[in-house]
Amino acid sequence: MTQTTAPVSDRTRVRREADRGRYDKETLHAIIDAAYVCHIAFNDDKGTHCIPTACWREDDHLYIHGSNGSRMLKVAAAGLQVCVTITHIDGLVLARSAFNHSMNYRSAVIYGVFERIPDERKAGRLDAFMEKLAPGRSREARPGDATELAATTVLRVSLAEAACKIRTGGPHDSEEDMSRDVWAGVLPMTTAGQTPIPDGPMSRMPDYVAKWAAD
Repeated sequence: MTQTTAPVSDRTRVRREADRGRYDKETLHAIIDAAYVCHIAFNDDKGTHCIPTACWREDDHLYIHGSNGSRMLKVAAAGLQVCVTITHIDGLVLARSAFNHSMNYRSAVIYGVFERIPDERKAGRLDAFMEKLAPGRSREARPGDATELAATTVLRVSLAEAACKIRTGGPHDSEEDMSRDVWAGVLPMTTAGQTPIPDGPMSRMPDYVAKWAAD
């Protein structure tokens, strides 16, 4: 994999299998946009934690949200450094030797400090989250009322300090193992929508629901 740009900091430099490192904005955005969940690592007075949470991207920021009572959001909103990760598994790579088994994947690591979204901008950012889940949904579902918005924290972190790592292709076997009579190759994996399950009788089916399993 060709590196299109250089890492922006020493901590974003990919060292192990450095040729898999990618630092361009297009790759980073594509990995984030394909994700519904990220993991956020942080420290507080009780130790080190890594918490999964829903995420979405707008321009050059990654957004998260949750209850005002969330420990993670309180720590993140206080200005502490965090590390955000996203991983997509694209296949299991079966080699002729146990040592050379691997996985095909796309991953992103983001370093930085979250900032709080002001109250007057929260509704718009949460509408963007609805659109990430299902295009058109924000125009159909009831928006958050004043009480719900007041109970919700929305944060964003810049994508300025980030790195991606990608593996594709088949196994990399040693020459002495190539003659072994054992199956080798890739078992592809993907995330796919299944048949929607309505919550009771529905008078109509929006396009984003009808297309869910097809996509």
